[in-house]
Amino acid sequence: MTFAVTFIGVLLLIIIWLVLDFRLGRKKHHSQMKNCETPMLHGQLDIYPHGPELFADYFKEIKEAKLHIHILFYIIKNDKFSHTFLKLLKEKAKEGVEVRLLLDRIGGIRLKKHSINELREAGVHFSYCNRVKLPYLFYSAQVRNHRKITIIDGKIGYLGGYNIGKEYINEDPKLSPWRDYHLKLLGEGATFLQSEFLIDWRENTSEDLLNHSKYFPEVSKGLIRHQLMPTEAVTLEKKYLGLLQMAKESIIIGTPYFIPSKPLFQELRAVLKRGVQLAIVVPYTSDHVLVQEASHRYLKTLLREGAKVFQFKNGFYHAKTIVIDDKLCDIGTANFDKRSLFLNKEINCYIYNPEFIERLKAVLQKDIEDSRPLTLKELTKPNLFRSVKEGIAGIFSYFL
Repeated sequence: MTFAVTFIGVLLLIIIWLVLDFRLGRKKHHSQMKNCETPMLHGQLDIYPHGPELFADYFKEIKEAKLHIHILFYIIKNDKFSHTFLKLLKEKAKEGVEVRLLLDRIGGIRLKKHSINELREAGVHFSYCNRVKLPYLFYSAQVRNHRKITIIDGKIGYLGGYNIGKEYINEDPKLSPWRDYHLKLLGEGATFLQSEFLIDWRENTSEDLLNHSKYFPEVSKGLIRHQLMPTEAVTLEKKYLGLLQMAKESIIIGTPYFIPSKPLFQELRAVLKRGVQLAIVVPYTSDHVLVQEASHRYLKTLLREGAKVFQFKNGFYHAKTIVIDDKLCDIGTANFDKRSLFLNKEINCYIYNPEFIERLKAVLQKDIEDSRPLTLKELTKPNLFRSVKEGIAGIFSYFL
C-alpha cells in the first residue's frame, strides 16, 4: 500500500513538473518571437520531387564549391549514404573551402561521436543546434530545428523536405520510393537563406559572421517572384490562416502529417462553406506511430463537408506544400501539424510565379494519380482498435 501511494505521488509530481515546464517554456518562447518575412524576392527556382535527382545535383554543386558551404539538416543518419555525404564535406574542407554543418540535437542523434570528431579533424566546423537545456528541459526537448537548408558560395540555396539518409534516395524497402519536394534557389533567395543560417549558427556557437561581406556576394536577379519566411512558436499558424482566408476557388494541401490547430481547422471548414474546393494529399503508409490516427478526427469532418482526401500509395509521401487558387504556392520544411505550427523552427518559400505553380501542379497531379481517394465510409466504419488509437492520438497530437 505504501509503495502504491508513493508511486502515485511521484507520478503526480512528474506530471505537474512536465505541465509547468512546458507552459512556462512556451510562454518564454512566445515572448521572444517576432514575425520575419522577406520582401518580394526575385530569383531562379527549380523543384526536385525525387531524391536521387536532387542529391545528384546537390553533390555536384558541393563538389564545385570554391569558398564556403553552409548546411543545416534535421536528420543525418548513420548509413552508407550519410557516410558518403560526410566524406564529401571532409574532402571540401581539406581543399580549403569553409564548411559549416549544423545538426538538430535530437534529429541527429544517430550521428556517431567518432564521425563528428573526423569532421572536425578534417576542418569542418560542426555544431549541434537546439540542445535540450535548463530551465525548461521538457519544452526544449520538443522545440526542434526542422529547417533543411544549404547555401553554397552564397549564391546557390537548397530548401525543402529531404534530410540525409538512405530512405531519401529510395533505399529503404518500407518507404520507397520517397516522395518529397525540395527547392533549389539562385538569386536573392540564396542570400536570405545565408543570413538565416548564420543567425542559427550564431545562436548555437556564439560565432557572429553576419557582418562578413564575403558570405554575401552580389547575385543576379531571376524572374520568379517569391518570399521566404522562417517561423517558430506561433508565427506559422498566422501565416497559414492568411493563406486560407485569401482563397477564392481552390486549395491543395500536401503534407505527411495532417494535424491542424483549432483555428486552422475552423478556417478549413469555413473555406468549404464558401464554395472553395479543398483537396488534401497525405500518405497511405505511415512512418510514425499514431500520426494517421491523429488526423482522422479532422478528415472525417472535412470529408463530410465536401473536401477530397487522397492517400499516396506509390511509396511514402513526405512533401509539404499548399497551392492557393493557382496564384500562390508554398513549399518548405513545415508540415501541416501542431509540431510545425507551434514548436519547430521551420522555413517556407511562397512562390507567385504562374509558370512555376503550373509545374508544381503537374507534380501534384501525378501524386494524386498515384493515390487512392479516402472515403468517409472507411473512417466511420466501426473499428475498436482504431478508435482506441484515435483517442490516444488525440491526447498526444501536440507532440506527434
